[in-house]
Amino acid sequence: MEIVATDAPHVLVVTGMSGAGRSSAAKILEDLDYTVIDNLPPQLLGSAVKAHDIPEAHKHLAVVIDSRGGLPIDELRSAITGLEQEGVLTRIVFLDADDNVIVSRYEENRRPHPLGHDTISEAIDAEREMLSELRSEADVIIDTSNLNIHQLRERLTSQFSEDETGRPMRVSIRSFGFKHGSPRDSDLVFDVRFLPNPHWVPELRDHRGTDAAVSDYVLGSDGAMQFVDQVDEMLAFLLPRFQSEGKSYLSIAVGCTGGHHRSVAVAEELGRRMSERGVLASVRHRDIDK
Repeated sequence: MEIVATDAPHVLVVTGMSGAGRSSAAKILEDLDYTVIDNLPPQLLGSAVKAHDIPEAHKHLAVVIDSRGGLPIDELRSAITGLEQEGVLTRIVFLDADDNVIVSRYEENRRPHPLGHDTISEAIDAEREMLSELRSEADVIIDTSNLNIHQLRERLTSQFSEDETGRPMRVSIRSFGFKHGSPRDSDLVFDVRFLPNPHWVPELRDHRGTDAAVSDYVLGSDGAMQFVDQVDEMLAFLLPRFQSEGKSYLSIAVGCTGGHHRSVAVAEELGRRMSERGVLASVRHRDIDK
């Protein structure tokens, strides 16, 4: 199955938490040949797109919308619906980060939070509540807590570079341990803690899900292959439909307790199956060494 990226004009609405990297993302998108408009009121989104005219040689636009003047979600939703009815693909990209990371960034830069408040933590809480509905409607969520500027550039380039036109959809499969926190920026999360845990098998405890003995134990357990088969079948159904909506990148997370055994083995098997179908899939194990 080959999933081909759409070549239709599109608009990226870049938003998210202050201190999570919106400005850096905007600069990176400019380098990717997007026209970037900063601090655009949502009610002007439609007019900005029409004024931009999306010419053939430079057809993509990114608008940065933040919470400085409040964020009327209904106006933004109405503007996006209007653009989609005119055949313009519009995707919301939400930049996020852990609260403690945002606090640290503000303290390092000695900048005030745009929402004011007595403390940075209070401002973050207020902004997170203000943006919660928009975050739930985002097409792409990028958690920058553990990303440097080069990794952020790589992530944005892999998803939004015009050079990616006509290439298969990219899928990222990441294993993790729930005890270390769930990933914020995953589109789909699967919990495999129902499978027997190799941690309680002495000869397997110190090995990882990438080892054949652990993989055989996990995938050979009751219900494991049935689960993988059903997830694989669901993804075969979903991927082309995501793509038809203009999505060029899908992030999948597979979690177990510690992120050492079960999630790793299942993530590896899903990645293998996708690669066999011609999908560009990368597999990463977030917590395997913790």
